[in-house]
Amino acid sequence: MRFFTILFIAVVLFSCQKEKKITVTNPSDFDRIDETIILGKSFFTEVFKLSEEQAPVLKYETELVPSQIDDMDGDGKWDELVFTIDLLKNESKKLNIELVAVSEYPSFDKRTNLRLGIKKGEHEFEEVDNYLAPAGLDGFPTIAQGESVNWENDKMGFRNYFDCRNVKDLFGKLQPQMIIDKIHTPELGDYHKLAEWGMDVLHCGSSLGSGGLAMYENDSLFRLGSTDVYEYQKVTEGPVRSVFDLKYKGWDVNGKKLDAVERISIYPGKYWFQSDVTVSGFEGQKQLATGIVTSHLKNEPYDFKAGDSFSVLATLDKQSLNKDELGMAVMLPSSETVKTGRTTNINFYKLGFETVPQKSFSHVISETAYVVQNIENDKPSRHYFFAVWGLEDEKWKKIDNLKKYMGQEAQKIENPVTTTHN
Repeated sequence: MRFFTILFIAVVLFSCQKEKKITVTNPSDFDRIDETIILGKSFFTEVFKLSEEQAPVLKYETELVPSQIDDMDGDGKWDELVFTIDLLKNESKKLNIELVAVSEYPSFDKRTNLRLGIKKGEHEFEEVDNYLAPAGLDGFPTIAQGESVNWENDKMGFRNYFDCRNVKDLFGKLQPQMIIDKIHTPELGDYHKLAEWGMDVLHCGSSLGSGGLAMYENDSLFRLGSTDVYEYQKVTEGPVRSVFDLKYKGWDVNGKKLDAVERISIYPGKYWFQSDVTVSGFEGQKQLATGIVTSHLKNEPYDFKAGDSFSVLATLDKQSLNKDELGMAVMLPSSETVKTGRTTNINFYKLGFETVPQKSFSHVISETAYVVQNIENDKPSRHYFFAVWGLEDEKWKKIDNLKKYMGQEAQKIENPVTTTHN
């Protein structure tokens, strides 16, 4: 009898553990589609005794919720669970929690992607998780696939040149499939020409491109480029979140050498990526600038508020390389916003005012609208970079639609989905 009693208790305890639930609630009066929620491991250890080999999966009714477990500190153990879910306005959903072996964690459709491919042959590139860019100013040896660190979701693609230019660029996408693994290969073809998947839609020249960084000091912009060290480090890559670091040492700002780390995160269904920039090596306060190329811009940039606590600098015009509407915007906390401005419209790229003659590229920043943000030494500062393409969706041809979208995204950040144990 004692044996059966123990067995019965064990079964009940196991069943109770399997039946643990959480409730996720949308506090907004609008739908939140592809809402990405990040929960620390401690959220689950409050109700489970997890072994190192276990991880939770979430289920809504009979369907698994797309999720991933991430090791964010590099110690070989997962410490965050990230999932994506749709919530109607003011809706709550109860999710079941079940435990699985880490080695058997389910796979889901991939909706975010990272890639730094290093050249191995004429059209062959090997993906790496960590790499140092070539040092020096004498040209841009094409060692990287697409010349860049590349990242994407199902809406847009982005890249950051993996050399001393350090300019951000855009891929407009017409299909949700992941494409950056195939760029610079015959399978995808010339990404400067319109194809079924989309194309490279941006001309950068000597600008800051689509969210490039500079330091603003003494009424001058000092490009984050030509540093002593420029390193790529993948943090995590998965179906509902991808994160990587760009690490710099020896950033020359007005004769003083600084270090910087930009951590970029991208999520499904969003027309933006998140940038957390940490600069170190100074005292007091400095001012970080984020810029948008204006070389094909005919209208003036837009300056407006989003939500209760964000400021936006945006452009929307027939400024894509396909000669159709392209919108770009930087959104950052109003409390940290100092000013917006415009550089000269002189095209130094064409004039040949270069530091790298082989590619006619200049480290002088021109044809750029920029916004300046107060930062503190060794403390992350955050901004969001948005990009929309009128060919992908007709609504992006109007600035009012971009304003509405950014307003709702700001409200989502200000009023996050609540997650509670049942």
